[in-house]
Amino acid sequence: QQAINALALGSLYAVVAVGLSIVFSVLRMTNFAHGEMLTVGAFATLGGAALGWPFAASVALAIGAAAATGVLLERVAYRPLRGAPDVALLLTSFAASYLLQNLGVLLFTGSPRAFPVPEWFDGSVEFADGAVVVPHGTLATVALTGAAFAGFGGFVTRSTPGLGLRAIAEDLTAARLVGLPVDRLIVLAFAIAAGFAGLGGVLWAAQTGVTSPAMGFQPLLKAFVAAIVGGLGSVPAALAGGYLLGALEVGITASLDSGLAAWRDAIVFALLIAFLLYRPHGLFRRVADVKL
Repeated sequence: QQAINALALGSLYAVVAVGLSIVFSVLRMTNFAHGEMLTVGAFATLGGAALGWPFAASVALAIGAAAATGVLLERVAYRPLRGAPDVALLLTSFAASYLLQNLGVLLFTGSPRAFPVPEWFDGSVEFADGAVVVPHGTLATVALTGAAFAGFGGFVTRSTPGLGLRAIAEDLTAARLVGLPVDRLIVLAFAIAAGFAGLGGVLWAAQTGVTSPAMGFQPLLKAFVAAIVGGLGSVPAALAGGYLLGALEVGITASLDSGLAAWRDAIVFALLIAFLLYRPHGLFRRVADVKL
């Protein structure tokens, strides 16, 4: 049962961490406005439900809206600063994050909202005479994230734009010199990364509801930890880091009493500090292994 819980939680962390790593692998920048793409996905799903759309169509709308917001963010906030010092991009990403959060509060208020999950989400599948219970929502989370990861893997290994993304992740300057459309590929990277976050927003809101326009901040921090643990800049490493972090959190909650389990987040962020101090390049990559 705990393994299933870890798989579901790890899938949520991994789908956000992968988006962070895609952007970092291309531009070597950490996009702290990535959490707001998650929020856009959740609120877009609410909009689709308000229009009477089926849940699948609302999920597609969420991914598309998040991808479009990511593209807009790249064009307006990050492209004019390309080549600027890293601190300028970092501060810009924080500014974009707070701007989007406050814009969300102005448009939608900060009140929590129920999330319109379909009725079958409430069901479950039982194994071992009821000893192991797998909610349908968990199955949907694992299936959707698995399909997204498999689709992305096929895209970057078998398609021309995907190979272009891998080329600019290896060496942006060399890719430009051989004539690759670098600017369009960077836009594509932001769109894909934001699309992953939009899917994560749908799945996260299905578990917790739509709490506020700042709901993407906590998942972003956990995804950042996952990406650091695995190796920021490598998509497979971020994927592994997400599942490792999910397993760690579930293990802490299951093995410790309720008083100590409340320290779960503190333990996770202590782990982040330890990795930054002693293994800043993560478990699964070296400095040169920045790749999709």
